[in-house]
Amino acid sequence: MIVLCGFAASNYYNKVKLVLLEKAIPFEEKLQWVDQSAELMAKSPLGKVPYFEIDGHTLCESQVMVDYLESAYPQTPLLPKDPLAAAKVRELIQFMELHLELVARDLYGEAFFGGKASDERKALAYKQLKRGAKALAQLVSFDPYIAGSEFGLADCAALVHLPVVSMTSKTIYGEDLLAEYPLKDYLKRLGERPSVQKVNADRKENTELMREWRASRKT
Repeated sequence: MIVLCGFAASNYYNKVKLVLLEKAIPFEEKLQWVDQSAELMAKSPLGKVPYFEIDGHTLCESQVMVDYLESAYPQTPLLPKDPLAAAKVRELIQFMELHLELVARDLYGEAFFGGKASDERKALAYKQLKRGAKALAQLVSFDPYIAGSEFGLADCAALVHLPVVSMTSKTIYGEDLLAEYPLKDYLKRLGERPSVQKVNADRKENTELMREWRASRKT
């Protein structure tokens, strides 16, 4: 049995969870906050989530985890069979995560949790996000899914990352840096999938728990 460890407010956790649900793989969930405990560090070397527990082994890094699922459970494939087409999907995922989500993550503290980012950090992030948002156009199609006509791994990543990047840029800069893309219609289309409805509902519930957990650590 696969055990998915982490918390449902995490976009990377939800990326993996969505793949599990779409592929109808049996799994359990184990709540694990990012607390840098010895127990967590023993299972995820940098104390990050999500990670898998599988038959006495652990596996971390979300893209490695979904690649494992794609290989171990080839039923209901979420990658094209053609190697180059599959590589293009992975290229899109890596682009979204490195050049959009990772950059925006530096601002999440101020955007969502009452923190404060320096003006220098915000100025640099704006430049990087602006460049990444423009370049994204070369990799996406929204026809009707982000990488083409079939729902796949790129959609599992886009669903959890792009709305957060959009909200962050609107909150910090008063400007949606992804406004040129049809995200509203795209997310509405994805929201018709039962797997997405499940992920969104669990995320909303867990976000409140996360806020309470964060507040308890400050007292």
